[in-house]
Amino acid sequence: HLPRASLLLPALEAALGNFSSGPAGGVVQPLRTVLAVPGHGGYLGVMPAYSAADDALTTKLVTFYEHLKDSPAPSHQATVLLFDPRNGSLRAVLDGSVITAKRTAAVSAIATKLLMPPFAEVLCILGAGVQAYSHYEILTELFTFKEVRIWNRTKEKAEKFASSVHGAVRVCCSAQEAVVGADVIVTVTMA
Repeated sequence: HLPRASLLLPALEAALGNFSSGPAGGVVQPLRTVLAVPGHGGYLGVMPAYSAADDALTTKLVTFYEHLKDSPAPSHQATVLLFDPRNGSLRAVLDGSVITAKRTAAVSAIATKLLMPPFAEVLCILGAGVQAYSHYEILTELFTFKEVRIWNRTKEKAEKFASSVHGAVRVCCSAQEAVVGADVIVTVTMA
């Protein structure tokens, strides 16, 4: 339902500004709590937040499990719960995996907009998972690159990525090959 990922930028820039303003920004966001799930190789993360400017109360629940290669379940799964801050009533349950992918890439795009060289030509993406796709989507929407490179520990995943996105992407055989001469480097790996 989001025609362009860049539509997230104004709201995220405002939220980052409020968070960076400390108490004056009205954001209460404690450090995430992480609970290990012994014997199953998993973790549960709980990330609550309140924004006075948006009058929004929410928490993100995320699980991370190191599955065997043949597992049908993704390693990361997330759910976002929205509450009515006036009385604590649950208002919505949202797919946090999609939200996380889009939000993370949008925040990277904000940093890229502020930090990249004026005439950046080469985008390099290290990793070929979910975050690689969302970063590619927003960065190629916002900026014009003459070349996009990708490297992944598993070359087959890099090739799958390159063949499934809109636009030419060069698959590199090593991380070094991918980063040398790149103007923007995105690291979206589990490493």
